[in-house]
Amino acid sequence: MAASAEELLKEWEEEDRELRELRRRSADWKYIESLPPRVREAVELYIETGDIWLAAKLAGLTVDEFNEIRIKAGILW
Repeated sequence: MAASAEELLKEWEEEDRELRELRRRSADWKYIESLPPRVREAVELYIETGDIWLAAKLAGLTVDEFNEIRIKAGILW
């Protein structure tokens, strides 16, 4: 039987929570704190939401440029 919309929503929320925790734990916070304020805030937004497009836009970078910073910061997808 197919899962209900409510069950799917709960599953997605749990996955989002787990991914957010993985990003938080893997992050090199010392490196992140050394970044310029605008980029640091974008990295923090990415950690919380996983939205690389929005984070790159906030940082004023391309997605590729932001992704390089994400990798240097040790943040997992």
